Amino acid sequence: MERRIEFGAAYDKRDADPKKNYGIHGVTISFYLIGDEGAVQFVVYSNWQLPHVQAEFDAKGVDGMRDPCWRYKPMAADLGYHSPKPTYEGQTPMSGECHLLGGECFYDGSTLNAEPVFDRLLKEGSDGVWDELESFYKDIFSAEAD
Repeated sequence: MERRIEFGAAYDKRDADPKKNYGIHGVTISFYLIGDEGAVQFVVYSNWQLPHVQAEFDAKGVDGMRDPCWRYKPMAADLGYHSPKPTYEGQTPMSGECHLLGGECFYDGSTLNAEPVFDRLLKEGSDGVWDELESFYKDIFSAEAD
């Protein structure tokens, strides 16, 4: 099984035109466990912002609040899987080619299910995350084989 960690860059894609406004976002940290049957992922939103965005938050606050601590804390964002075939009736493929599978991908995930993995990350570091992802991989793809 391949273990991969990717860091997605923070961005500021605000625009006065609502059709072009994609907002702001901090660095995303993604843990992937990729095997023969598919891949599973755990995603953390770090809330690390671009320097000019952070300076803006620091200077005027966010939504009228000075120093809103939730803006600075990382958060569990997703625990999910990428499968080359549907795992339940009616599941439709994602659009485009999956960057993990290199082809068609059926994806599902949950923010709520990511919380326990985040807790293990805090307590055990990456070892806890890999244990959780290995267990999740077996749960998802062993169930498919049945």
